[in-house]
Amino acid sequence: MGAFVNNHEKGIYKCAICGTELFSSDTKFDSGTGWPSFTDPANLEHVVLKEDPSLGMSRTEVLCKTCGAHLGHVFDDGPAEKGGKRYCINSVCLEFEKK
Repeated sequence: MGAFVNNHEKGIYKCAICGTELFSSDTKFDSGTGWPSFTDPANLEHVVLKEDPSLGMSRTEVLCKTCGAHLGHVFDDGPAEKGGKRYCINSVCLEFEKK
């Protein structure tokens, strides 16, 4: 949750640890979950997806490929017209660079 849930400015979301560009404001949407949500990474080469069986669930974890920081999880309940993915990312893992 946090700072970027209601951010509607244009720009790029970067890894708070290493500065790698992760998500564009163009793919951000209001998922109603209270977490910043995106339909796609800005560049698939900048993230790693990994099975996360913690908490007795089967989820897909999203990590920064550059530094390995945990960013959040990706789910298959995003907007169908935009591919159906919801990258649910924790605000503390992100920095925002306004365009």
